Amino acid sequence: MIQGHPDASQRHLCHALEDAYAQGANAAGHEVQRINVATLDFPILRSQLEWEQGELPPGLSPAQDAIKWAEHMVLFFPLWLGDMPALLKGFLEQVARPGFAFSRNGKNPLAVKGLTGRSARVVVTMGMPATVYRWYFRAHSIKSLERNILGFVGIAPVHETLVGLVGNMDSGLADKWLAKLEKLGKRGD
Repeated sequence: MIQGHPDASQRHLCHALEDAYAQGANAAGHEVQRINVATLDFPILRSQLEWEQGELPPGLSPAQDAIKWAEHMVLFFPLWLGDMPALLKGFLEQVARPGFAFSRNGKNPLAVKGLTGRSARVVVTMGMPATVYRWYFRAHSIKSLERNILGFVGIAPVHETLVGLVGNMDSGLADKWLAKLEKLGKRGD
Protein backbone atom coordinates (compact mmCIF):
# COMPACT_ATOMS: atom_id res chain seq x y z
CA MET A 1 0.00 0.00 0.00
CA ILE A 2 1.43 3.36 -1.05
CA GLN A 3 0.08 6.38 0.79
CA GLY A 4 0.68 9.31 -1.53
CA HIS A 5 -0.82 12.14 0.52
CA PRO A 6 2.09 14.56 0.92
CA ASP A 7 0.97 16.02 4.27
CA ALA A 8 2.54 14.06 7.13
CA SER A 9 1.50 16.61 9.76
CA GLN A 10 -2.09 15.37 10.10
CA ARG A 11 -4.43 12.56 9.07
CA HIS A 12 -6.69 12.93 6.06
CA LEU A 13 -9.42 10.85 4.45
CA CYS A 14 -6.73 9.14 2.35
CA HIS A 15 -5.20 7.79 5.56
CA ALA A 16 -8.54 6.55 6.90
CA LEU A 17 -9.26 4.82 3.57
CA GLU A 18 -5.84 3.17 3.69
CA ASP A 19 -6.46 1.99 7.26
CA ALA A 20 -9.86 0.55 6.29
CA TYR A 21 -8.34 -1.31 3.34
CA ALA A 22 -5.53 -2.67 5.54
CA GLN A 23 -8.01 -3.75 8.22
CA GLY A 24 -10.00 -5.73 5.65
CA ALA A 25 -6.87 -7.23 4.09
CA ASN A 26 -5.45 -8.27 7.47
CA ALA A 27 -8.79 -9.77 8.53
CA ALA A 28 -8.80 -11.92 5.41
CA GLY A 29 -5.24 -13.12 6.04
CA HIS A 30 -3.50 -11.00 3.40
CA GLU A 31 -0.04 -9.71 4.26
CA VAL A 32 0.26 -5.93 4.08
CA GLN A 33 3.24 -3.63 3.78
CA ARG A 34 2.86 0.15 3.83
CA ILE A 35 4.83 2.95 2.26
CA ASN A 36 4.10 6.50 3.43
CA VAL A 37 5.64 8.77 0.79
CA ALA A 38 5.30 11.91 2.95
CA THR A 39 7.77 10.50 5.49
CA LEU A 40 10.47 9.57 2.96
CA ASP A 41 13.43 11.79 2.15
CA PHE A 42 14.49 11.77 -1.48
CA PRO A 43 15.49 14.30 -4.14
CA ILE A 44 13.52 15.10 -7.26
CA LEU A 45 15.11 13.77 -10.44
CA ARG A 46 16.27 16.52 -12.77
CA SER A 47 17.60 14.73 -15.86
CA GLN A 48 17.15 11.59 -17.91
CA LEU A 49 20.79 10.69 -17.25
CA GLU A 50 20.21 10.89 -13.49
CA TRP A 51 17.13 8.66 -13.82
CA GLU A 52 18.86 6.09 -16.02
CA GLN A 53 22.31 5.98 -14.40
CA GLY A 54 22.01 7.61 -11.00
CA GLU A 55 21.83 5.69 -7.76
CA LEU A 56 18.54 5.03 -6.03
CA PRO A 57 18.46 7.11 -2.83
CA PRO A 58 19.19 4.72 0.09
CA GLY A 59 15.92 5.57 1.83
CA LEU A 60 13.95 4.21 -1.13
CA SER A 61 15.46 0.70 -1.18
CA PRO A 62 12.84 -0.59 1.29
CA ALA A 63 10.11 0.88 -0.93
CA GLN A 64 11.47 -0.92 -3.98
CA ASP A 65 11.69 -4.13 -1.96
CA ALA A 66 8.04 -3.76 -0.87
CA ILE A 67 6.91 -3.10 -4.44
CA LYS A 68 8.83 -6.12 -5.71
CA TRP A 69 7.32 -8.25 -2.91
CA ALA A 70 3.73 -7.17 -3.58
CA GLU A 71 1.30 -9.13 -5.73
CA HIS A 72 -1.27 -6.32 -5.51
CA MET A 73 -0.58 -2.65 -4.88
CA VAL A 74 -2.96 0.06 -3.72
CA LEU A 75 -2.08 3.71 -4.23
CA PHE A 76 -3.92 6.38 -2.21
CA PHE A 77 -3.71 10.09 -3.01
CA PRO A 78 -5.72 13.30 -3.22
CA LEU A 79 -6.31 14.91 -6.60
CA TRP A 80 -4.31 18.15 -6.66
CA LEU A 81 -4.56 20.45 -9.67
CA GLY A 82 -6.05 17.59 -11.65
CA ASP A 83 -3.29 15.09 -10.93
CA MET A 84 -1.39 13.23 -8.23
CA PRO A 85 0.64 15.40 -5.83
CA ALA A 86 4.16 16.18 -7.07
CA LEU A 87 5.76 14.29 -4.17
CA LEU A 88 4.05 11.05 -5.23
CA LYS A 89 5.08 11.59 -8.86
CA GLY A 90 8.66 12.21 -7.73
CA PHE A 91 8.56 9.01 -5.66
CA LEU A 92 7.32 6.96 -8.62
CA GLU A 93 10.02 8.44 -10.86
CA GLN A 94 12.68 7.46 -8.32
CA VAL A 95 11.54 3.88 -7.70
CA ALA A 96 10.52 3.01 -11.29
CA ARG A 97 14.03 3.14 -12.67
CA PRO A 98 15.51 1.10 -15.50
CA GLY A 99 16.79 -2.21 -14.17
CA PHE A 100 14.01 -2.43 -11.59
CA ALA A 101 10.70 -1.51 -13.17
CA PHE A 102 11.74 -2.45 -16.69
CA SER A 103 14.79 -3.54 -18.66
CA ARG A 104 15.87 -2.56 -22.09
CA ASN A 105 16.41 -5.28 -24.66
CA GLY A 106 18.53 -3.51 -27.20
CA LYS A 107 16.90 -0.14 -27.77
CA ASN A 108 13.33 -1.16 -27.01
CA PRO A 109 12.34 0.32 -23.60
CA LEU A 110 9.24 -1.88 -23.53
CA ALA A 111 11.10 -5.14 -23.99
CA VAL A 112 11.05 -6.47 -20.43
CA LYS A 113 8.50 -5.12 -17.97
CA GLY A 114 9.91 -5.64 -14.49
CA LEU A 115 6.68 -5.70 -12.49
CA THR A 116 4.46 -8.06 -14.45
CA GLY A 117 2.21 -10.39 -12.51
CA ARG A 118 1.01 -7.62 -10.20
CA SER A 119 -2.33 -5.86 -10.09
CA ALA A 120 -3.20 -2.49 -8.60
CA ARG A 121 -5.96 -0.28 -7.32
CA VAL A 122 -5.77 3.50 -7.38
CA VAL A 123 -7.83 5.29 -4.70
CA VAL A 124 -8.21 9.02 -5.32
CA THR A 125 -9.99 11.60 -3.19
CA MET A 126 -11.14 14.91 -4.69
CA GLY A 127 -13.22 17.96 -3.96
CA MET A 128 -15.30 17.76 -7.13
CA PRO A 129 -17.92 15.12 -7.81
CA ALA A 130 -16.20 11.94 -9.00
CA THR A 131 -18.62 11.67 -11.93
CA VAL A 132 -17.57 15.13 -13.16
CA TYR A 133 -13.91 14.11 -12.99
CA ARG A 134 -14.58 10.79 -14.73
CA TRP A 135 -16.91 12.00 -17.50
CA TYR A 136 -16.16 15.68 -18.07
CA PHE A 137 -12.41 15.60 -17.42
CA ARG A 138 -12.18 11.98 -18.63
CA ALA A 139 -10.10 11.06 -15.54
CA HIS A 140 -7.07 12.01 -17.61
CA SER A 141 -4.46 11.84 -14.86
CA ILE A 142 -5.68 8.46 -13.61
CA LYS A 143 -5.62 7.08 -17.15
CA SER A 144 -2.10 8.46 -17.56
CA LEU A 145 -0.99 6.80 -14.31
CA GLU A 146 -2.55 3.50 -15.38
CA ARG A 147 -1.14 3.53 -18.91
CA ASN A 148 2.12 5.48 -18.71
CA ILE A 149 3.45 4.38 -15.32
CA LEU A 150 1.76 1.24 -14.02
CA GLY A 151 1.08 -0.34 -17.40
CA PHE A 152 4.52 0.61 -18.71
CA VAL A 153 6.15 -1.53 -16.03
CA GLY A 154 3.70 -4.43 -16.43
CA ILE A 155 1.18 -3.86 -13.64
CA ALA A 156 -2.26 -5.01 -14.79
CA PRO A 157 -5.12 -4.99 -14.26
CA VAL A 158 -5.49 -1.62 -12.56
CA HIS A 159 -8.81 -0.68 -10.94
CA GLU A 160 -9.78 2.69 -9.60
CA THR A 161 -11.87 4.05 -6.76
CA LEU A 162 -12.73 7.74 -7.07
CA VAL A 163 -14.06 9.43 -3.93
CA GLY A 164 -15.58 12.83 -4.68
CA LEU A 165 -16.91 15.77 -2.71
CA VAL A 166 -14.60 15.06 0.22
CA GLY A 167 -14.73 18.65 1.47
CA ASN A 168 -18.46 18.40 2.14
CA MET A 169 -18.65 14.72 3.08
CA ASP A 170 -20.74 13.90 6.12
CA SER A 171 -19.74 11.15 8.52
CA GLY A 172 -22.41 8.76 7.21
CA LEU A 173 -21.04 8.87 3.66
CA ALA A 174 -17.48 8.66 4.94
CA ASP A 175 -18.41 5.52 6.87
CA LYS A 176 -19.84 3.99 3.66
CA TRP A 177 -16.57 4.66 1.84
CA LEU A 178 -14.56 3.17 4.70
CA ALA A 179 -16.76 0.04 4.64
CA LYS A 180 -16.30 -0.22 0.87
CA LEU A 181 -12.52 0.00 1.19
CA GLU A 182 -12.53 -2.59 3.96
CA LYS A 183 -14.46 -4.97 1.68
CA LEU A 184 -11.99 -4.35 -1.16
CA GLY A 185 -9.16 -5.13 1.26
CA LYS A 186 -10.80 -8.40 2.30
CA ARG A 187 -11.06 -9.41 -1.36
CA GLY A 188 -7.49 -8.32 -2.06
CA ASP A 189 -8.83 -6.15 -4.87
